[in-house]
Amino acid sequence: MFESQPIARTLMLTLSCVSLLACTATEDPTAITSAAAPASGNSQPATNSTTQDAQINAYFADIFNRELAQDPNFQTSLGIKTERQSEWSDSSDAYAARQLLESQTDLADLQRNFAYQSLSDDARLSYDLFVYNIESRLRNAGFRRHFYVVDQFNGQFAAPLTLLQNEHTITSTQDAEDYIARLNGIEALLADMVTRLRDRAEFGVIPPAFAFPAMLTDIGKVISGKPIDDSASDHPLYADFKQKVAGLEIPATEKDRLISAAARAIQGPFQRGYTALLNEVKRQQPLQDKNQGVWALPDGAAFYNNRIRSHTTLELSAQDIHQLGLDDVARIHTLMQAIMREVGFSGSLQDFFAFVRTDPDNFYPDSDAGREQFLADARQQTAEIFAVAGDYFHQLPKAELEVRRVEPWRENSTSIAFYNRPSEDGSRPGIYYANLADMQGVQKYVFTAITYHEGVPGHHFQIALAQELEGLPRFRKFNGYNAFAEGWALYAEKLAREMGFYQDPMHNFGRLQDEIWRSVRLVTDTGIHAMQWTRQQAIDYFLHNTPISEQDIVTEVERYFVNPGQALGYKMGMIKILELRAQAQQALGEKFDIRDFHDAVIGAGSLPLPILERRVNGYIEQQLNSS
Repeated sequence: MFESQPIARTLMLTLSCVSLLACTATEDPTAITSAAAPASGNSQPATNSTTQDAQINAYFADIFNRELAQDPNFQTSLGIKTERQSEWSDSSDAYAARQLLESQTDLADLQRNFAYQSLSDDARLSYDLFVYNIESRLRNAGFRRHFYVVDQFNGQFAAPLTLLQNEHTITSTQDAEDYIARLNGIEALLADMVTRLRDRAEFGVIPPAFAFPAMLTDIGKVISGKPIDDSASDHPLYADFKQKVAGLEIPATEKDRLISAAARAIQGPFQRGYTALLNEVKRQQPLQDKNQGVWALPDGAAFYNNRIRSHTTLELSAQDIHQLGLDDVARIHTLMQAIMREVGFSGSLQDFFAFVRTDPDNFYPDSDAGREQFLADARQQTAEIFAVAGDYFHQLPKAELEVRRVEPWRENSTSIAFYNRPSEDGSRPGIYYANLADMQGVQKYVFTAITYHEGVPGHHFQIALAQELEGLPRFRKFNGYNAFAEGWALYAEKLAREMGFYQDPMHNFGRLQDEIWRSVRLVTDTGIHAMQWTRQQAIDYFLHNTPISEQDIVTEVERYFVNPGQALGYKMGMIKILELRAQAQQALGEKFDIRDFHDAVIGAGSLPLPILERRVNGYIEQQLNSS
């Protein structure tokens, strides 16, 4: 999944509004063309579309560069070093309010200064996406206080450590000084987090009760290790800093000075910041004794409807999605029963689920050797996809892909698997992370599909390629729409079977297991947040309808509680992509080329599903009209 990184630009854009600032969005922001096109009387007609395209692309570049200049975290994520590398991005409510005002001004300027009808098709698409993004911000503005500032899944408090360890490179003394400055700056960053935690608690938004033990455990881990205490092992950032500084070609005395400064920062401001956060989480724990969906929050029903629209980019009711999920679970059960018969298993489908959960062949040893074997297998599966990818794609990303284990210090505060985008220039690879904390929960059959999802032909092919596309405004290269990204990755799992993989029927069963997992999400997410399901109801539904391990089911269900609507995007996006592919195959017949279709889907960056449908329809029309 690509919701993995809390500092990802997609999430930062989504949360860039505040409820304290009133705003008005268009009545129907999904009607992109009509909403986007400005009144002709307010436009300055261009002499031709080439001139207008150049002007509007310059406009988009100016805004992207302005937002990038305000966002040191994003600069580091892209591998860009500036004078602000020593700072953290501002996450305060006040800053978000200023961003919202800027966005409103940007939208007004766009509609006043550019004539939609005079633009080329590509420029119109950029225009539409720009409008869609701002209108989404405006829609989300009233719900900023509804989001949990810290929870057990999204790893908000771990994000600074992840950025320093994985993205803040040190190739000079200045880079090292900037790293130290960021360590010192964490105290203020977390003080703002504490302020927002207190504000949300007063508003009535406190994470569910089950979230607190994991949060307290992992925040406690962050403030342990040398030089904070007398532990046998170094703190992860202390070890990371020493390793990076060791590679600098500077005198040993200078290295010692830098390492001593880092140690003081970790012992001082860093430790104080996380201790203050830990104390606030401890203070709030007795204030929450319930595990409820967002229906229980102030104006919770409206918030959940907002989350459905945001994560699916579609106008659907919770009830419709719930029924769609029930129907799809029944469909996949039929396919699973066919595999059960193929392998000669006698018993009910639930009996087969129990067998899968306990089959020794389905698990790696719960040891470091078992973890290394998992990583080796995932790397081999990745190499096999690359070997045949040219038959299915015209374009492949240039950035490399690495397979890594989630670092032990954040295993409890992150998901089963996720993807990190590469740096903009490709010098830092994309990373497929697998959480290998307990190998008894890592099923071989299903993780084959997860590897295809998180790596290739899934997130890496789509996200890394988008960054490398020529001619796109930069804001489109880093756009992220949950239903598109996750829908593509789930479609990629199915595509891998077409590419010749899952030859073992049990690995194909694992693929179906991964797919039904996403169908069950439609049922459980809506059940929790719209139908007031309990935590145990959701767990029981999962256990009855999937062979997923109970350990993973608990993690999943608890994830849905704190990330409402996000889990809906996977299946809804896959359904749309498969629907569009069937439409293209039927319309084009012998003219259909899977490589052209994939270009149409991922060749313009991430898109809201209604705009993706429009793009694919254009591809079909173009192919029909070609000789």
